[in-house]
Amino acid sequence: MSTRTAPGPGPFALPRVARDRLEDRAARAAELARRDGRRSIAAVTVALPADLDLSAAVLAARGPRDRFFCLEQPERGGFALAALGTAALIEARGPRRFAQAAERARELGRWMFADDPAEDPARPPAAGPVFVGGFAFAEDGGTAPEWSSLAPASLVLPELALVRHGGEARMTVCVAAEGDEAPGALAARALERVDQLRPAGMPLLDPDPVERTRVASAAPPSHYEQAVERAVERISGGELEKIVLAREVRAHAPRSPDPAAVLGALREIFPACYCWCVGTPELAFVGASPELLVRRDGQRAQTVALAGTTRRSADPAVDDHLAERLLHSAKDREEQAIVSRQIERTLEPVSLWVASADEPALVRVHNVQHLATPIRAQLAEPLAAVELAGLLHPTPAVGGEPRDVALPLIPALEGLDRGWYAGAVGWTDLSEDGEFCVALRCALLRDRVARLYSGNGIVRDSVAAEELAETEVKLQALLPLLA
Repeated sequence: MSTRTAPGPGPFALPRVARDRLEDRAARAAELARRDGRRSIAAVTVALPADLDLSAAVLAARGPRDRFFCLEQPERGGFALAALGTAALIEARGPRRFAQAAERARELGRWMFADDPAEDPARPPAAGPVFVGGFAFAEDGGTAPEWSSLAPASLVLPELALVRHGGEARMTVCVAAEGDEAPGALAARALERVDQLRPAGMPLLDPDPVERTRVASAAPPSHYEQAVERAVERISGGELEKIVLAREVRAHAPRSPDPAAVLGALREIFPACYCWCVGTPELAFVGASPELLVRRDGQRAQTVALAGTTRRSADPAVDDHLAERLLHSAKDREEQAIVSRQIERTLEPVSLWVASADEPALVRVHNVQHLATPIRAQLAEPLAAVELAGLLHPTPAVGGEPRDVALPLIPALEGLDRGWYAGAVGWTDLSEDGEFCVALRCALLRDRVARLYSGNGIVRDSVAAEELAETEVKLQALLPLLA
């Protein structure tokens, strides 16, 4: 982490008027907490220069006991959301974890003193008080020791949230009042947090480490091939249409990987993807996913059916040939159609209309290319972004079809705890808008071990050796950075 200098004026310093607003709101929040015994939140939002590296500033300021969060999609108007600290933590598990998280965020929002968004029409998405975090793949996923401190549902209202999009940037400061803490102490605590921020650059990965990293599959590769073969047998027998099976590879390094350096490399290599880092004092979960689970903006919802994969080539002619083969592959088209149909069926009961493209398009990222069908919906009622995520998760792109047959079969065949792999990572605001991506092309960093995950959709025509080879291609998103 970078060396901090003495606090002073800088691009993150709150103007006097913002400090006054924060102190006034802290006093009102403290009074409510004393009178009604409720946790209440004081918040203030200010503009920032849009050329700051928000993720680098947050990651440089994090302390050993801090939770932190970064989510970037550089090619989408330079979108970046970076958050530090914990004003409130929402955790849940079980089949209602999405609904419970949405309910608790809604309840906290009722007792929040914050700026009126209507007074800042140019603000970017996710400006103001925002909940950040995500959800495990399974309702009780992440019980393995390496996932401890990331609950199956975990949303944080951070003390600092910095966001940029389309040339506009904002910082929101939040402080929670509970008990009898004096209003002045609340405001001082929030301002001390702000004073820790400095402009920073992202650290770089060591291009030539002295000691080498040892890479090994958590289970023999033959275990994955056998799982694929057993799945194909069940599909051929008519038990299900599709199932997604994953494998885990571990990179044992001489030193703990720096999540900031990994995230910095990912956003450079995969600028069209959702590049994220979810951190606790014990671990960091990082990745670069091409797949949107859901985005809600008022009554409008967007998602994408993404399935079917092939590699990229440095030779443009070969790359185009691979793309054409993917577009005309019966196996990949079938896999993609299963995902698209199920997403549309899921959205129809809560929507006035659902529309999707007639033909899948190509999505090309650094090392692979996919088939993808964008899907839009006009919601019949204002269903929260978190609840929409729970409605769609897991899509057949990461689970299977039929869902109730595939989901119990996945852990039996895989033999691993997916944790947050193939879960959801994202944010939601006080209006219950937000967006979540599917947590793919990712790694769990804990101590000196990086656990990488890669999965494939298995259908009737799947060949075990080919599916294993495809997981190796997908692992190349992160493995070169960690090994």
